[in-house]
Amino acid sequence: MAGEIRIEREGAIAVVTLVHAGRLNAMSRAMWRELRAAFETFGADAALRCIVVRGEGGAFCAGGDISEYPAFRFDPAELRTFHEDEVGAALQAMLDCSVPAVAQIEGACMGAGLEIASCCDIRLAGASARFGAPIAKLGFPMAPREAAVVHRAVGDVLARDMLLAAGVHDARRLLDAGFLLRVVSDDTVADEAIAYARRIAALAPEAARANKRVLAALTSQAMAGVAGLLPTAYDYADASEHREGIAAFLAKRPPHF
Repeated sequence: MAGEIRIEREGAIAVVTLVHAGRLNAMSRAMWRELRAAFETFGADAALRCIVVRGEGGAFCAGGDISEYPAFRFDPAELRTFHEDEVGAALQAMLDCSVPAVAQIEGACMGAGLEIASCCDIRLAGASARFGAPIAKLGFPMAPREAAVVHRAVGDVLARDMLLAAGVHDARRLLDAGFLLRVVSDDTVADEAIAYARRIAALAPEAARANKRVLAALTSQAMAGVAGLLPTAYDYADASEHREGIAAFLAKRPPHF
Protein backbone atom coordinates (compact mmCIF):
# COMPACT_ATOMS: atom_id res chain seq x y z
CA MET A 1 0.00 0.00 0.00
CA ALA A 2 1.40 3.38 -1.02
CA GLY A 3 -0.49 5.26 1.68
CA GLU A 4 -3.31 7.73 1.18
CA ILE A 5 -4.70 11.12 2.08
CA ARG A 6 -8.05 10.68 3.80
CA ILE A 7 -10.50 13.59 3.82
CA GLU A 8 -13.47 13.79 6.16
CA ARG A 9 -15.90 16.62 6.72
CA GLU A 10 -17.28 18.00 9.98
CA GLY A 11 -19.60 20.80 8.96
CA ALA A 12 -17.45 23.70 7.76
CA ILE A 13 -14.24 21.90 8.74
CA ALA A 14 -12.28 19.44 6.57
CA VAL A 15 -10.04 16.94 8.36
CA VAL A 16 -7.11 15.81 6.23
CA THR A 17 -5.42 12.67 7.57
CA LEU A 18 -2.05 11.39 6.40
CA VAL A 19 -2.31 7.59 6.35
CA HIS A 20 0.53 5.16 5.74
CA ALA A 21 0.18 2.14 7.99
CA GLY A 22 3.40 0.72 9.39
CA ARG A 23 5.49 3.69 8.21
CA LEU A 24 4.44 6.41 10.67
CA ASN A 25 2.54 8.05 7.80
CA ALA A 26 5.65 8.59 5.70
CA MET A 27 4.76 10.41 2.49
CA SER A 28 4.79 8.36 -0.70
CA ARG A 29 4.75 9.95 -4.14
CA ALA A 30 1.08 9.06 -4.47
CA MET A 31 0.33 10.80 -1.18
CA TRP A 32 2.08 13.99 -2.31
CA ARG A 33 -0.07 14.05 -5.45
CA GLU A 34 -3.23 13.45 -3.42
CA LEU A 35 -2.30 16.19 -0.95
CA ARG A 36 -1.84 18.66 -3.79
CA ALA A 37 -5.17 17.73 -5.37
CA ALA A 38 -6.99 18.12 -2.06
CA PHE A 39 -5.68 21.61 -1.32
CA GLU A 40 -6.22 22.79 -4.88
CA THR A 41 -9.93 21.99 -4.49
CA PHE A 42 -10.40 23.37 -0.98
CA GLY A 43 -10.14 27.02 -2.01
CA ALA A 44 -13.13 26.69 -4.36
CA ASP A 45 -15.36 25.28 -1.61
CA ALA A 46 -17.31 28.29 -0.36
CA ALA A 47 -18.75 26.31 2.56
CA LEU A 48 -15.32 25.34 3.89
CA ARG A 49 -13.96 27.54 6.67
CA CYS A 50 -11.05 25.62 8.18
CA ILE A 51 -8.85 22.59 7.54
CA VAL A 52 -7.25 20.32 10.16
CA VAL A 53 -4.19 18.35 9.02
CA ARG A 54 -3.27 15.32 11.12
CA GLY A 55 -1.66 11.89 10.95
CA GLU A 56 -3.19 8.54 11.75
CA GLY A 57 -2.27 6.40 14.73
CA GLY A 58 -0.46 8.81 17.03
CA ALA A 59 2.15 10.08 14.55
CA PHE A 60 1.99 13.10 12.27
CA CYS A 61 4.48 12.09 9.56
CA ALA A 62 7.94 10.54 9.87
CA GLY A 63 9.21 11.96 6.56
CA GLY A 64 9.32 10.61 3.03
CA ASP A 65 8.79 6.96 2.14
CA ILE A 66 12.43 6.03 1.66
CA SER A 67 11.55 2.56 0.41
CA GLU A 68 10.55 4.27 -2.87
CA TYR A 69 13.74 6.27 -3.25
CA PRO A 70 16.05 3.79 -5.06
CA ALA A 71 13.56 3.66 -7.94
CA PHE A 72 13.98 7.32 -8.91
CA ARG A 73 16.29 9.46 -6.77
CA PHE A 74 19.53 8.71 -8.62
CA ASP A 75 18.32 10.18 -11.92
CA PRO A 76 18.58 14.01 -11.93
CA ALA A 77 15.51 14.57 -14.12
CA GLU A 78 13.31 12.24 -12.08
CA LEU A 79 14.62 13.71 -8.83
CA ARG A 80 13.75 17.20 -10.05
CA THR A 81 10.27 16.03 -11.04
CA PHE A 82 9.74 14.57 -7.58
CA HIS A 83 10.79 17.67 -5.66
CA GLU A 84 9.45 20.36 -7.97
CA ASP A 85 6.32 18.83 -9.53
CA GLU A 86 5.19 16.62 -6.65
CA VAL A 87 6.54 17.75 -3.25
CA GLY A 88 7.01 21.43 -4.07
CA ALA A 89 3.70 21.63 -5.92
CA ALA A 90 1.84 20.07 -2.97
CA LEU A 91 3.42 22.45 -0.48
CA GLN A 92 2.66 25.40 -2.77
CA ALA A 93 -0.97 24.28 -3.00
CA MET A 94 -1.14 24.36 0.79
CA LEU A 95 0.42 27.82 0.93
CA ASP A 96 -1.87 29.14 -1.81
CA CYS A 97 -5.05 27.71 -0.31
CA SER A 98 -7.27 30.54 0.95
CA VAL A 99 -8.78 28.42 3.74
CA PRO A 100 -7.01 28.53 7.14
CA ALA A 101 -5.25 25.29 8.10
CA VAL A 102 -4.47 23.93 11.57
CA ALA A 103 -1.85 21.22 12.11
CA GLN A 104 -2.62 18.62 14.80
CA ILE A 105 0.85 17.24 15.56
CA GLU A 106 1.46 14.04 17.47
CA GLY A 107 4.55 11.87 17.68
CA ALA A 108 7.01 12.09 14.79
CA CYS A 109 7.01 15.29 12.70
CA MET A 110 10.12 14.79 10.60
CA GLY A 111 11.29 15.85 7.15
CA ALA A 112 8.23 15.82 4.91
CA GLY A 113 6.03 16.07 8.00
CA LEU A 114 7.87 19.19 9.14
CA GLU A 115 7.41 20.67 5.67
CA ILE A 116 3.67 19.97 5.68
CA ALA A 117 3.26 21.38 9.19
CA SER A 118 5.24 24.47 8.14
CA CYS A 119 2.62 25.19 5.47
CA CYS A 120 -0.20 25.25 8.01
CA ASP A 121 -1.27 28.53 9.60
CA ILE A 122 -1.54 27.30 13.18
CA ARG A 123 0.32 24.38 14.75
CA LEU A 124 -0.74 22.61 17.95
CA ALA A 125 1.26 19.67 19.32
CA GLY A 126 1.14 16.95 21.90
CA ALA A 127 3.83 17.04 24.57
CA SER A 128 5.64 13.97 23.21
CA ALA A 129 5.90 15.25 19.61
CA ARG A 130 9.38 15.35 18.08
CA PHE A 131 10.55 17.60 15.25
CA GLY A 132 13.45 17.50 12.83
CA ALA A 133 14.72 16.98 9.30
CA PRO A 134 17.61 14.52 9.77
CA ILE A 135 18.23 14.01 6.06
CA ALA A 136 21.94 14.71 6.54
CA LYS A 137 22.01 11.08 7.69
CA LEU A 138 20.68 10.08 4.27
CA GLY A 139 23.36 11.83 2.28
CA PHE A 140 21.27 14.47 0.53
CA PRO A 141 20.13 18.07 1.10
CA MET A 142 16.64 19.45 1.48
CA ALA A 143 15.34 20.84 -1.80
CA PRO A 144 15.58 24.66 -1.98
CA ARG A 145 11.87 25.48 -1.93
CA GLU A 146 11.25 22.99 0.86
CA ALA A 147 14.12 24.42 2.89
CA ALA A 148 12.70 27.93 2.43
CA VAL A 149 9.33 26.81 3.81
CA VAL A 150 10.91 25.17 6.86
CA HIS A 151 13.35 28.03 7.51
CA ARG A 152 10.53 30.57 7.47
CA ALA A 153 8.49 28.55 9.97
CA VAL A 154 11.06 27.22 12.46
CA GLY A 155 13.55 30.09 12.36
CA ASP A 156 17.21 30.32 11.40
CA VAL A 157 18.85 28.65 14.40
CA LEU A 158 16.69 25.54 14.45
CA ALA A 159 16.69 25.22 10.66
CA ARG A 160 20.48 25.21 10.63
CA ASP A 161 20.68 22.65 13.42
CA MET A 162 18.12 20.37 11.77
CA LEU A 163 19.68 20.50 8.31
CA LEU A 164 23.38 20.63 9.18
CA ALA A 165 23.52 18.47 12.32
CA ALA A 166 20.36 16.34 11.98
CA GLY A 167 19.05 17.92 15.17
CA VAL A 168 15.77 16.63 16.60
CA HIS A 169 13.85 18.72 19.13
CA ASP A 170 10.90 18.34 21.45
CA ALA A 171 7.65 20.26 21.38
CA ARG A 172 8.68 22.70 24.10
CA ARG A 173 11.71 23.81 22.04
CA LEU A 174 9.49 24.38 18.98
CA LEU A 175 7.02 26.31 21.13
CA ASP A 176 9.82 28.57 22.36
CA ALA A 177 10.93 29.10 18.75
CA GLY A 178 7.45 30.29 17.76
CA PHE A 179 6.73 27.33 15.47
CA LEU A 180 3.93 26.05 17.73
CA LEU A 181 1.05 28.04 19.13
CA ARG A 182 0.41 25.61 21.96
CA VAL A 183 1.67 22.35 23.48
CA VAL A 184 -0.92 20.21 25.23
CA SER A 185 -1.11 16.71 26.66
CA ASP A 186 -1.02 13.95 24.08
CA ASP A 187 -4.51 12.78 24.97
CA THR A 188 -6.07 16.19 24.34
CA VAL A 189 -4.30 17.41 21.18
CA ALA A 190 -7.02 16.09 18.85
CA ASP A 191 -9.76 17.87 20.83
CA GLU A 192 -7.67 21.05 21.01
CA ALA A 193 -7.14 21.09 17.25
CA ILE A 194 -10.82 20.66 16.45
CA ALA A 195 -11.77 23.26 19.04
CA TYR A 196 -9.35 25.74 17.46
CA ALA A 197 -10.68 24.96 13.99
CA ARG A 198 -14.22 25.59 15.21
CA ARG A 199 -13.07 28.91 16.63
CA ILE A 200 -11.79 29.92 13.18
CA ALA A 201 -14.90 28.54 11.47
CA ALA A 202 -17.16 30.68 13.67
CA LEU A 203 -15.56 33.91 12.43
CA ALA A 204 -16.05 35.84 9.19
CA PRO A 205 -14.92 33.47 6.40
CA GLU A 206 -14.25 36.08 3.73
CA ALA A 207 -12.07 38.06 6.12
CA ALA A 208 -10.12 34.90 6.89
CA ARG A 209 -9.59 34.20 3.19
CA ALA A 210 -8.46 37.78 2.60
CA ASN A 211 -5.95 37.49 5.42
CA LYS A 212 -4.70 34.19 3.97
CA ARG A 213 -4.07 35.85 0.61
CA VAL A 214 -1.94 38.53 2.28
CA LEU A 215 -0.02 35.93 4.28
CA ALA A 216 0.54 33.87 1.12
CA ALA A 217 1.98 36.91 -0.63
CA LEU A 218 4.38 37.52 2.25
CA THR A 219 5.48 33.89 2.15
CA SER A 220 6.07 34.05 -1.60
CA GLN A 221 8.37 37.03 -1.13
CA ALA A 222 10.38 35.12 1.46
CA MET A 223 10.77 32.13 -0.89
CA ALA A 224 11.69 34.09 -4.02
CA GLY A 225 15.37 34.14 -3.11
CA VAL A 226 15.88 30.42 -3.71
CA ALA A 227 14.86 30.51 -7.39
CA GLY A 228 18.44 30.99 -8.53
CA LEU A 229 19.48 27.72 -6.88
CA LEU A 230 17.10 25.53 -8.87
CA PRO A 231 19.16 25.01 -12.07
CA THR A 232 21.79 22.98 -10.21
CA ALA A 233 19.79 21.89 -7.16
CA TYR A 234 19.54 18.24 -8.22
CA ASP A 235 23.00 17.64 -9.67
CA TYR A 236 23.77 15.46 -6.63
CA ALA A 237 21.37 12.73 -7.79
CA ASP A 238 24.07 10.18 -8.70
CA ALA A 239 26.53 11.17 -5.95
CA SER A 240 28.09 8.33 -3.97
CA GLU A 241 27.05 9.76 -0.59
CA HIS A 242 23.46 10.07 -1.81
CA ARG A 243 23.44 6.40 -2.76
CA GLU A 244 25.23 5.38 0.45
CA GLY A 245 22.87 7.30 2.75
CA ILE A 246 19.76 5.71 1.29
CA ALA A 247 21.32 2.24 1.13
CA ALA A 248 22.39 2.49 4.77
CA PHE A 249 18.93 3.55 5.91
CA LEU A 250 17.24 0.72 4.07
CA ALA A 251 19.79 -1.77 5.43
CA LYS A 252 19.32 -0.35 8.96
CA ARG A 253 23.05 0.36 9.40
CA PRO A 254 25.09 3.53 9.97
CA PRO A 255 26.14 5.29 6.75
CA HIS A 256 29.81 5.55 5.81
CA PHE A 257 30.42 9.03 4.43
